[in-house]
Amino acid sequence: MNAKKQATPAATPIAPEIKAGQSIELLKELHILTREGKLNQDSRRKLKQVYHLYHFIEKLLGELCEERDATDGQVQNKASPPITLADHGAGKSYLGFILYDLFFKTLKNGHIYGIETRSELVQKSGELAQRLGFDRMSFLNLSVQESAHSAELPDRIDVVTALHACDTATDDAIAFGLQKQARFMVLVPCCQAEVARVLSASKALSLSRTPLAELWRHPLHAREMGSQITNVLRCLYLEAWGYQVTVTELVGWEHSMKNELIIASHTGQKKRASAERLVAILEEFGLAALLASRFCLPAKSPLGGTLESTF
Repeated sequence: MNAKKQATPAATPIAPEIKAGQSIELLKELHILTREGKLNQDSRRKLKQVYHLYHFIEKLLGELCEERDATDGQVQNKASPPITLADHGAGKSYLGFILYDLFFKTLKNGHIYGIETRSELVQKSGELAQRLGFDRMSFLNLSVQESAHSAELPDRIDVVTALHACDTATDDAIAFGLQKQARFMVLVPCCQAEVARVLSASKALSLSRTPLAELWRHPLHAREMGSQITNVLRCLYLEAWGYQVTVTELVGWEHSMKNELIIASHTGQKKRASAERLVAILEEFGLAALLASRFCLPAKSPLGGTLESTF
């Protein structure tokens, strides 16, 4: 007589978009998955966004791991320092948690710092990390600018991210990265209003000086022009400090008009030509005052000698 087969419980269906090894509990806690393990349309779009950005950062983290492994092989009995990442304007820390779950969790060491000004989000993120056992994550209730001088962060940070950091917060993140000697910076700028304000304030003088001022005579054009100029200046500034810069569209963030992704990789080759162009553009558009605030170059001349730290 044949033994009756025991019925096996059906596995909970998981959305095919979920990466192998991903913590389902984490995705539920972040409200990306429902309690039944399903995705709605809004969550599917959000997950696509985070995963798309993860692919860019994963490659950079992989490079760091290879560099550390090579160093370990050359230096006997001396462990290389842990990989560190600072996420500015972390919000609910979707990116930080996904990075930890898919990458940092498998490392022997390494630490992610989430920096956010809203104390309630910092508290919730800290509680979630503790619940999940993500013990190499820290959440700091600080502005980007304050974090540069905080004793709660190490002297060096390998990767700096700033996603949709509004207006000058992206510039603060760049200054933070320079101070911390970041190997990589990953930036998605947002709401660049400072340059637009300066362009508008000097509009009358500019219109009398050059027909190019027609490009920002109307407020809407001033805002768009200010955004474009700001990101161009940021790229030149990073190149002047020895970074190789790649600018691309952050495909997948369909719901956002701010879709520009800047990836900066430190090479140590500071570009004189980029410093020259930076100064020329600032002067051409009547923005030279920003040299003393946002794009600080050496006190002598930005075109000669070695560029120094802004801190």
